[in-house]
Amino acid sequence: MSKPDFTIMPRAELRQYILDHREDDEAFQTYLDRFTSEEAVIFPAPESIEDLDNFPELYQQNLEWLRKQV
Repeated sequence: MSKPDFTIMPRAELRQYILDHREDDEAFQTYLDRFTSEEAVIFPAPESIEDLDNFPELYQQNLEWLRKQV
């Protein structure tokens, strides 16, 4: 049986593959690489009440970014 191409597999599908094939280190490494890719956007945790004023906007941006990943 041949392995799927993890580089083109959508994130949700790759996650499910990893859950079904926990021994597949190559799939797991590909999944980790996506989290550390240079395209990833990191949203810092709010440090004050004022930071929470921007939360709805940042949350919406994150949702849009996640939709593009699937």
